[in-house]
Amino acid sequence: MTMENFDWRAAEDDVNGRKPEIETIEPDEDGRADAGAVPVDDAAAHAAWRAPVTAKRAPILPVWAKSRTGLLTEASRYGRLAAYRCAYHAVRVPVYGARLMAWAPIGTARVVGSVLRWASDAEGRPARSDAVSGHDWQAYQSLARLRDRRVRFRGFVCACTGLGLVGIGTAVALAAPPLAAWGTGAAVVAGLGLAGKPADKPLVTRAVVKAKLRPLTAPMVEKALTRLGIASLNAAAKGDERIHFPDPITRDGNGWRAVIDLPAGTTAGEVIDKRDKLAAALARPLGCVWPEGQSEVHPGRLVLWVGDNDLASSKPVAWPFAKSGTIDLFRPFPIGVDPRGRTVTGELMYTNWLVGSIPGMGKTFLVKLPVLAAGLDERAEVWAFELKGTGDLSFAEAYAHRYASGFDDEEIEAALIALRDLRSECKRRVRIIKGLPKDLCPENKVTPQLASRKDLGLHPLVVAIDECQELFTHAEYGKEAAELAEKIVKLGRALGITLILATQRPDKDSLPTGVSANVGTRACLRVMGQVENDMILGTSAYKNGVRATMFTSRDKGLFYLVGAADEAQIVKGAFVDGPLGEAIAARARALRIARGTLSGHAAGETAEVEGPKANLLDDLAAVWPAGEANVWNSVLVDRLATLRPEVYGAWGELPDEDKTETLTAAVKPYGLASKGVSRRSGNRQIGRRGLAKADLDAAREGRTGGR
Repeated sequence: MTMENFDWRAAEDDVNGRKPEIETIEPDEDGRADAGAVPVDDAAAHAAWRAPVTAKRAPILPVWAKSRTGLLTEASRYGRLAAYRCAYHAVRVPVYGARLMAWAPIGTARVVGSVLRWASDAEGRPARSDAVSGHDWQAYQSLARLRDRRVRFRGFVCACTGLGLVGIGTAVALAAPPLAAWGTGAAVVAGLGLAGKPADKPLVTRAVVKAKLRPLTAPMVEKALTRLGIASLNAAAKGDERIHFPDPITRDGNGWRAVIDLPAGTTAGEVIDKRDKLAAALARPLGCVWPEGQSEVHPGRLVLWVGDNDLASSKPVAWPFAKSGTIDLFRPFPIGVDPRGRTVTGELMYTNWLVGSIPGMGKTFLVKLPVLAAGLDERAEVWAFELKGTGDLSFAEAYAHRYASGFDDEEIEAALIALRDLRSECKRRVRIIKGLPKDLCPENKVTPQLASRKDLGLHPLVVAIDECQELFTHAEYGKEAAELAEKIVKLGRALGITLILATQRPDKDSLPTGVSANVGTRACLRVMGQVENDMILGTSAYKNGVRATMFTSRDKGLFYLVGAADEAQIVKGAFVDGPLGEAIAARARALRIARGTLSGHAAGETAEVEGPKANLLDDLAAVWPAGEANVWNSVLVDRLATLRPEVYGAWGELPDEDKTETLTAAVKPYGLASKGVSRRSGNRQIGRRGLAKADLDAAREGRTGGR
């Protein structure tokens, strides 16, 4: 209904019997009404209103041509195709030669026949026949004289040409080198063979049989979406509202890319959940169809990429550093390719990693890549803990400072002690960075220049814990490990410390929320539900269309990567098997030997790294001041350092606040908790954290042999 058709008289009186007040639009200085004020129910006015628009420039070059990686990928693809074709036809040269020899006699007959027809003016025969049948003798005499002249001239040309060819052939046979003679003969036979080739028999067979793939079109996409069984899509197709394509469907790499605005009320996640039906509706293999959401635009924006080849069944991706090269951890390194074949990179500095999936989808193969990348930077110190016990990370023994493999208490405790030491290392690095001049450390974080200085000890420290659920769900060590890991993830990022956690059981018990919520780089292979998906990829990832649940059992090695780029990426990880991993680890060991940084487990050092073997409760009782019911933690640490310098000496060098926190964390597994202890110093009352003698005695009596 328009403003002109509205019956104001019918609506003149409201419920109170008064005429409604109507706000009129006053004309401006030019006598026109304000163009910006449009009646909300005036469809005609809305149609005529010139709404503001934003101009979006189409790219001059395709996406793959804008990057060095894309150009190299395309050039490599065409180069491999050309090399394959050359090799294919080179093997079949004898077959092609035999075919030409078989067809040469027929070609000879065809050539001779063609020459004779030309020399005898055969093409003029129909005209002369028409003149005879029409009794046009004058025309016939004219045509006959023309034929005589042609035959004499053409006969002379044929005779001269024949004598010339005989002379050249004789000269080549008698005087030319054998190679030239045979080459000329082969060329003549080849020419005659081509002349005698049957029309229905090709000389060469096709090296590459191209499958005729239909281009992706808007009607095809719209029809496929209506086959998904989504009620809002079906209702929109029957009504006036249709899906909208804000950008034209374009060729993107080795596939087609369509940007789609779904009808109101339909989210991209609903389509992603039905990826298998969408592939069936498009008549494409499942590994070719990759729908993604663009929640930053709006929840109904869908980006559909349909590839030419099945990504799941494509050949494994080779890691560029498998054969040679070193890595600078302060720069991105390759970890795989996306469905378009473009290289995808990740980083280890200033971020932490979280990798998760159900068993058997390639999680450990993915964890290998950052661990190997850390090995190829000779400055990096690597700690590797594989808590499944199958030795999946055994290659790291060649260069790792710490290494443990197993799911027993001994290996799990080693991982816990590593986290304790990482916490202490964070504190040490904080003190060093705080004391550096601003010109050396302007951003208060580890830089490549600082990491390269051996005197500072700020080298990259990469700690990988595979099957971390064994640590976080441990009855005795799990709670402390979760608290330490959360602190390390938050603080270590700027200090050159990277924590890599991998789990095949991503739930709230196996993966503390305080840890998962603060990890910067997340990789999720196939998972079975929304909760597991969001535990790995972040809160609301499932709602925003980033769903690793769409991967199937065929999609081994495929994962969603979040945090490495502005948008979530689907990646096919590079494949590094056992022997190749050992070879790369040998190179990493050689780099450390050359730099003089090989240490710890890889160097065969026998120094204890599992932590103090002394009984902490007994040592606390031994150093407890006589007659004191409550003692500050800092005082107890000083006494412990004096009692056993080889065990507690490092604690004694810490500031008082760190001494308090260190002892608090150390006694927590025994059920002891620090509390406020007040002491008078002169006229002041000073309060600090400390322990109670009664709590210590109760813990000693209740323990079953200690740790």
